[in-house]
Amino acid sequence: MIRISTNIALAEDEIEERFVQASGPGGQNVNKVASAVELRFALAASQSLPPDVKQRVTGLAGRRLNKDGVLVIRAERFRSQEQNREDAEKRLVMLIRQALTAPKKRRPTRPTRASKERRLKAKKARGSLKKERRGEW
Repeated sequence: MIRISTNIALAEDEIEERFVQASGPGGQNVNKVASAVELRFALAASQSLPPDVKQRVTGLAGRRLNKDGVLVIRAERFRSQEQNREDAEKRLVMLIRQALTAPKKRRPTRPTRASKERRLKAKKARGSLKKERRGEW
């Protein structure tokens, strides 16, 4: 069980981990050790997350979500497989926690009377400046 919040937890069977070779520098180590982790979470098929949270995760995931509804997180920052596994899991939890908070609904506001008056006063001043420039020939 991966605890996300007090009432949401992901089952271990919903997450699939695959170990692959990391890219980048590292000499012989990077060529022979599969230390990078590819964490796959079937978001579309998940029973652990409420539908509204799923929708927000879909928006936040971006390119990490494939067309089958599977969220893929690749972690290769560390040389150790265990550290990369923890890093990938932590990033998944952070993404879902970010989606738990619903965005605030925007309340439309109107300009104040004073701001309207300032705007009109500035327009008048600009207009009178242009009028003075015109001059009669």
